[in-house]
Amino acid sequence: MTSKLDRRKKYTRMVLKDSLMKLLKEKQISTITVKEICELADINRSSFYSHYSDQYDLLYKMEEEIIEDMNKTLSSYNFTKEEEALQMTKKILEYIATNSDICQTLLSEHGDPSFQKRVMSLTHQFTMKNWMTVNNLDQKISEYISLFVVSGSIHAIKSWLDNGMDKSPKEMAEIINNISNKVLSSLR
Repeated sequence: MTSKLDRRKKYTRMVLKDSLMKLLKEKQISTITVKEICELADINRSSFYSHYSDQYDLLYKMEEEIIEDMNKTLSSYNFTKEEEALQMTKKILEYIATNSDICQTLLSEHGDPSFQKRVMSLTHQFTMKNWMTVNNLDQKISEYISLFVVSGSIHAIKSWLDNGMDKSPKEMAEIINNISNKVLSSLR
């Protein structure tokens, strides 16, 4: 009995997420209603409210799942070594490629701007802070360099998604790492 309920809950959450993603491709979250999500999902509103408080809560929980997955991926690497930084970038790009539909939607102009900031903050936390500590750079300068490299990387990834992932995750990782390394090595 419990597993049947669990399957039903998982199914309900999945169709609600899918419906929100479809709607986000067309318009901003602020113009999407719970009623629209439920109609598209063919789920009644009381079922929606048993899982989420509103459309923003649904979006936030979807974003949190991605941030958690990225956090797990990033946590498994030591970024002081260049080859591991490349591996980490490749793993993140493989994750994004596997989840390209949701990532592209969440990073689009209809997505939540705070999601992009949280992704940037997470990436900054793992990659740049370790690199800056190892290379002994001034704190204020490190902050500017980090913002430059991380935001440039995010925009390159958005462009890659928009271009139908015309390069493999490995090729994209090499491009991002090469550019980042050139910027960072010029300051040593």
